Amino acid sequence: MRKFLVVLDDSRECLNAMRFAAMRASHTGGGVAILSVIPPDEFNHWIGVGNVMREEARERIHAHFEVFAKWMRDKQGIDPELVIREGQPADEIIAQVHEDADIGVLVLGAGTDKKGPGPLVTQLSRNAGGLPIPMTIVPGDLSKEKLEAIT
Repeated sequence: MRKFLVVLDDSRECLNAMRFAAMRASHTGGGVAILSVIPPDEFNHWIGVGNVMREEARERIHAHFEVFAKWMRDKQGIDPELVIREGQPADEIIAQVHEDADIGVLVLGAGTDKKGPGPLVTQLSRNAGGLPIPMTIVPGDLSKEKLEAIT
């Protein structure tokens, strides 16, 4: 089964990427893997404090994931899987793509502000030629209706 890998983060454009991945998976008989990366700089404290912060980050990720997972199950018939990794986001995305042979497409949401599409899209676009799978970049301001029409 081909899986769409989509990144769960705090960006607004994440929502359109999630919608796109779920709709494409639903229409093509695929699955969705949702990856959330905890950056290492969040835990540069004493070991005990760092462990508590790491656990709190995981709890926030699970809560955020459940919102998307419920929508995917109820509206698209897709039961997504959650993957949590720690490290630099772009490095961990690339590592996940290489480690999970079922991943067929990387889906990223592009920001719409004047700063550009966002750091992940910028960094991964530079390395797109070295990825073993295609990357789909979903505009962050695409309407729900337009997403439905193109998926």
